[in-house]
Amino acid sequence: MNTISKFTKFIPYLYFLSVIVYWFTTLNKLEGIAAYPILLFGIPFLWQLFKPSRKLNFTLGISFVCFSSYLIFAYIFNLLHILNWTETIEKILFYGGILVIGNIVMSLWMIRNSINKNF
Repeated sequence: MNTISKFTKFIPYLYFLSVIVYWFTTLNKLEGIAAYPILLFGIPFLWQLFKPSRKLNFTLGISFVCFSSYLIFAYIFNLLHILNWTETIEKILFYGGILVIGNIVMSLWMIRNSINKNF
């Protein structure tokens, strides 16, 4: 059990790295070489895996909570029918819901790790 609790602090970084790799592979099939700048988003998460920093961790957590909150507003607007979405966008919103929930949970987990634990 000690080993599991030792490595749980790395779960948010591995989650975001997996999302970045998925995003890269999907766009690489469609766009080719233009997708490579997406890999730059993975640098801070790799840095946190090898040389953790409390400030960088807190900054990443707050940033992704803000990004996720914009997506949550899109869901609220969709539920209240404030904006008229096309059917394609509604499908994207439906399939992206799991990603939004995952992003907000992992971002809050990163903030909790930076507040409660020493690296």
